[in-house]
Amino acid sequence: MAFLISLGLFLQVAVQTGTHILLGILGGILFEKAGNTNLGTEGMMLMGASLGYYAGILTGSPQLAILYAGLAGTCGALIYAFITITLRGNQVVTGLVLATFGTGISSYLGKTLTATPLPSSITKAFVPIKIPLLSEIPVLGPMLFDQSPYVYFSVILAAVLFFYYKYTRWGLNVRAIGENPAAADASGINVALYKYIHVLAGGFVCGLAGAYLSLVFVPRWQENITAGAGWISIALVIFCSWNPLKAIAAAWAFGALKGLTFKFQSITVGTSVIALSPQLLDMIPYFATIIVLVCMGLGSKKGSRAPAALGESYFREDR
Repeated sequence: MAFLISLGLFLQVAVQTGTHILLGILGGILFEKAGNTNLGTEGMMLMGASLGYYAGILTGSPQLAILYAGLAGTCGALIYAFITITLRGNQVVTGLVLATFGTGISSYLGKTLTATPLPSSITKAFVPIKIPLLSEIPVLGPMLFDQSPYVYFSVILAAVLFFYYKYTRWGLNVRAIGENPAAADASGINVALYKYIHVLAGGFVCGLAGAYLSLVFVPRWQENITAGAGWISIALVIFCSWNPLKAIAAAWAFGALKGLTFKFQSITVGTSVIALSPQLLDMIPYFATIIVLVCMGLGSKKGSRAPAALGESYFREDR
């Protein structure tokens, strides 16, 4: 029984640790399903984390803090969208510039945020909510039904996006744009409008991913609070094959690997206790991500391939 309790608590922490990764992946899927490669996820997450924290301190309102965080990510995505969609600039370079820009914005704001705690109205709004009866289920109860509202929202969003892309007309139009924008344009789909909407939506979700760290998971401000989570999210978009439901498993698996670094900081061998390097343990999730991506590249399947027009700027006069 003690083992089941420990396992349930470990998986609960794994879900919490992977929630911002899940939101980052979903933001990446919104970008890439529409044919846009955006490497600026890290920057948008940092913008959302810093602006959300700043708004939380100023207003004391969790709703406004989340809104400002999402809008911060949207502003970063708007810069990216204007350069890559309207001006047809290079998507990879623009994304890298956006990542640097977002990091600079968060560092500038962070100078005034480090010593300022969040109001209790913010922290209390995101405490875990136990769902009656379901939260008492061994192992799965704490993992799935004793979480912050932010965690529940991330799972619901993944399910909504899966339904959107698979069963709605607008989602199918986006998939058509990602595969062949010229054919989609010829059939009457407004390619630029769809791209703008989905890039901006992806930026909003990335902003929410950053706000989860500063408002819920930590919750305080610290320099480079994302610790590379945006880059991991970009990689895991490929790992989950651009599928929002698979993104849940990918993010939570990463969270579990992160959790192992806390569980195994030392190993007992006989009567000796061997301390493991925290820096070495922190490398495990990232190293595992690299291995998975290499394995996927070696054994790629048709169903897991990227949208055919991913990374290509579209100009209707070229068709």
